[in-house]
Amino acid sequence: MPKSVEDEDPEDILADSLDTLYGCQPVSLSSPGRHFVLQLNHRNHAINTLSIEPRKPISISCRVPDTQSSNWSLHASSVWVASVYLTKHIQELHLEDYLSPLTSPTNRINVLELGAGAGIPSIAISKLYEDPRIHITSSDYPDDQLISALEDNVQTNGVASRCKVVPYAWGSDASPLLPRFETTVDCGFDVVIAADTLWNSDTHAIFVETLRKTLKKDAKSRIHLVAGLHTGRFTIQSMLNRLKSSGFDVESAEERQVHGDQRRGWIVERDGEGEFDRRRWLVWIKVKWHTT
Repeated sequence: MPKSVEDEDPEDILADSLDTLYGCQPVSLSSPGRHFVLQLNHRNHAINTLSIEPRKPISISCRVPDTQSSNWSLHASSVWVASVYLTKHIQELHLEDYLSPLTSPTNRINVLELGAGAGIPSIAISKLYEDPRIHITSSDYPDDQLISALEDNVQTNGVASRCKVVPYAWGSDASPLLPRFETTVDCGFDVVIAADTLWNSDTHAIFVETLRKTLKKDAKSRIHLVAGLHTGRFTIQSMLNRLKSSGFDVESAEERQVHGDQRRGWIVERDGEGEFDRRRWLVWIKVKWHTT
């Protein structure tokens, strides 16, 4: 059944129009300083921590961050399509599986978003999951303008009590980033998420180092990386290779249509695929610690 106008998100309309008219799926949305609004209806977020039931639509309103000129190479001044896709499929993180039905202050889940930008996935988790045992840390490079926008977005959306913003440079000392329970530093995060952080192979080494420093050493801990293919498949494959040689197992790597329901396995070489074809797909990579 086709979507009604009420069901269509503004960014979907824009993306569909560009795709229809020019055969080009954008990889990012909005521009620095603009406000970006994402509506999630109950089909996107039928989540109630330990049960599933329909809920009222939720709106996420964010200021798209800008950076100091010295940090323009971060390309953090956009809302990336991968971030919106991750937000719309946040239930696939299965956060409720980490929680016991028993109420306990020590039974909690710590979630980290790296390269958060505007912080949309972090804010979505904070709004959709109402269990106080779920703690979210939203992090990006310590650029004053970038972090200011991220903090404003967390405050504006009313989730500051559940979502903490921490400036962090990948590869540096991770102790300020790690979750704390009272005065004790926990051993890491149960779930780490990141959207479109794989496009630059020059940062793969420090990114993997950060993942090693922040993911809890537990068989249930997971990393979810959602990335567009706009810088090529070999860039993503180089990241997969580095993960495998750094103590991780790639549990799954699945290609998904940006607008559509098709899914397929990851293939680094697809015959006849051009840039416009790649832009219509992204990859969802699930990573865990290597087990023998």
